[in-house]
Amino acid sequence: MKFTLKIWRQPGADKPGKLVTYPIENVFGDMSFLEMLDTLNERLIHEGAEPVEFDNDCREGICGTCGLVINGQPHGPERGTTTCELYMRHFKDGATIVVEPWRAAAFPVLRDLVVDRAAFDRIMGRGGYISVNTGPHPDANTQLIPLANAEAAMDAAACIGCGACVAACPNASSSLFTGAKIAQYSLLPQGQPERWGRVREMVEQMDAEGFGSCTNIGECSAACPKEIKLTVIARMKSDYLMALAKTCCSQF
Repeated sequence: MKFTLKIWRQPGADKPGKLVTYPIENVFGDMSFLEMLDTLNERLIHEGAEPVEFDNDCREGICGTCGLVINGQPHGPERGTTTCELYMRHFKDGATIVVEPWRAAAFPVLRDLVVDRAAFDRIMGRGGYISVNTGPHPDANTQLIPLANAEAAMDAAACIGCGACVAACPNASSSLFTGAKIAQYSLLPQGQPERWGRVREMVEQMDAEGFGSCTNIGECSAACPKEIKLTVIARMKSDYLMALAKTCCSQF
């Protein structure tokens, strides 16, 4: 197989970027998209040119490190798939493929296809934890959790924080990510002590990072490789309003 790649090249965060065209041949259908980029980089290095910078780590769809906008779609055309799990057989032989980084003000481009996603870390740092007081504790199995709550919490916890939801959203909102991280705690008994403070602080940090507002378009859920549902956003908004009400009531 052969393709024409149009790849975003940007030498630095404070320097302009542009799409650069690279023809590539001898691509096998069983290659992942990242393996295809590895092949391109090997050729560029052999030619004495700068290789294309892109994020990757586990290459098993677990870590959330990889993330490319491929032909206008975060992670490419396949639903429920990360970039590292996307295979070249999903593209027509001879096709032109445009590869860009995540596009969001809160995800500044560092170099080529690499963006700074530290904003997600700061959101998690404001409330993505639970505290445990010292002393005797009841056995975990004695705390009955409704099956629906347990499954919903596990579904929310499947979020890998890749940022595809932000890249897909016309508003560059991170509501799906933040909602998922809030829901994975708020649905379980362990997350109740900090529940209201957590949602207030994480939402406020999300806004401070410069992410856009959610307008229920749904592109985030469609692009999510773990197919997180929009219900986590509804739960986040409900909890946030309740947290504000509790704060107001406590002042009187």
